[in-house]
Amino acid sequence: MSGYNSYSDDELIILLKEGDLNAFTAIHNRYYGVLYSHAYKRLADREEVKDILQELFTCIWNNRESLIFNVNLQAYLYTAVRNRILNVYKHQKIKSDYVASFESFLVNNEPTPDETLRIKELIALVDAEVQSLPAKMRLIFEMSRNSHLSHSEIAEQLNISPLTVKKQVNNSLKVLRLKLGTHFFMLFL
Repeated sequence: MSGYNSYSDDELIILLKEGDLNAFTAIHNRYYGVLYSHAYKRLADREEVKDILQELFTCIWNNRESLIFNVNLQAYLYTAVRNRILNVYKHQKIKSDYVASFESFLVNNEPTPDETLRIKELIALVDAEVQSLPAKMRLIFEMSRNSHLSHSEIAEQLNISPLTVKKQVNNSLKVLRLKLGTHFFMLFL
């Protein structure tokens, strides 16, 4: 292994592409420390930096046969680390935006404008499907869901049995479930 330390980067790349584990180890030993320092200056999280470098060297080993180095090895490694750091920043931004949106919802207890639009579209879709139900089924369904009447109360008002009301509500839910899909159905209830 000690002989590999005297090889140039180009020689190590050739050996790496042939599957030489000692060449890979020499590259890792040669660049890990400087790449760690480089990454840590930009991302002061030791574990995140270790993860980035672990992923980079794993990627190099797994793709050794197909890697193309248009520039020298050092430039390739620094660029790869920089890109991974940028991905971490992007991921942190997305996570931060999500948390801020969620916190805003908790504080204001109101959905974002985008969520409000989706809710309005879903309500319109559900209303259209409810309107397409047979008249008697629609009436019973609306009395149950919109007026919040019990099956007994609906049966009394319509002079039908509570069992008929229950069957009509269940049938209307089955129809809506089929038409709207289970995802929308769960939001509706």
